[in-house]
Amino acid sequence: MILANKIIALRKKAGWSQEDLADQLGVSRQSVSKWEGAQSIPDMDKIVQMSRIFGVSTDYLLKDELCDEDPIVSVSEEGRDVRRVSMEEASNYLSLRRRMAPRMAIATFLCVLSPVLLMMLAALSEVPDSGVSENLASAIGLCTMFGLVAVAVGLFISCGSRTKEFSFLDGVGFETEYGVEGMLRDRMRTFAPTYTRLCIAGTILCIVSVIPIFVASGLEVDDFLMVLSVCFMFILVGIGCVCFVYGNTIENSMKRLLEEGDFSRESKSASRVTSAVSTVYWLVVTAIYLAYSFWPATDAVAKTRFKESWLVWPVAGVLYAAVMTIVSLVRKDDKG
Repeated sequence: MILANKIIALRKKAGWSQEDLADQLGVSRQSVSKWEGAQSIPDMDKIVQMSRIFGVSTDYLLKDELCDEDPIVSVSEEGRDVRRVSMEEASNYLSLRRRMAPRMAIATFLCVLSPVLLMMLAALSEVPDSGVSENLASAIGLCTMFGLVAVAVGLFISCGSRTKEFSFLDGVGFETEYGVEGMLRDRMRTFAPTYTRLCIAGTILCIVSVIPIFVASGLEVDDFLMVLSVCFMFILVGIGCVCFVYGNTIENSMKRLLEEGDFSRESKSASRVTSAVSTVYWLVVTAIYLAYSFWPATDAVAKTRFKESWLVWPVAGVLYAAVMTIVSLVRKDDKG
């Protein structure tokens, strides 16, 4: 094993990012990236520093082959063989995620868009001589909403099944072969401008999505136009989500292989808890929305509830960030 691979293996075993190692050595992250990509070799004083930081000998770092007594071997702490990701596997995974990105984005858009027709028809049913009854509006709107959600779920399941063979990437026991990290860094640099544009577009769309509601409120329009402004907000938010999901699906595929950011080994060990909390949270929010919107009541009360129930989602979105922050702080306190 060459020096580049040894640095990668030692760094990942320590659970550090390239930035963490760079801070320890007093160098730039780009320098560490070049060492791990076999594009340059660290000075002898940096090799000595790394031997102290990682608790290995300089001989271990400089030898071309591993010795039996060396601390870094190709087995995990549990004694199982560590899965090594080859260049071909990494390329196949990146290509697959790139193909899945549009489907994931469309599925997300369908989920956001699903209640729009229901709200429009419900508002239209209150317009005199519209020809749309409340029962008809509810029937068509609900069927459309659940139909769009079903299509979206189908797309999510399809994407998940296609990437099932790479599920080991979400574990903590894999390494990348020589050259893979350099290839990933190059692809991240190439995709960076596109990723930035997608994030900017998604952020702008989500911010301006509330403008139609403010305009409608300021002009004191009738209830139908107010509902249309809310529907337009959902459409803008949906398009913004498309930008976020498409960009992050591709970006995160590279970060997952590099075990950086939200996919570092420490983050992955905490993902089970946050995933469970997130699932329960949104199930509760959905239950509250459905109960508030469709709980039996007089016609006047039911109409008022239905008009106001959309507020559940923006409030839930704001509270979600707070809940996840609290979960993160609790986990840190437990570790401390």
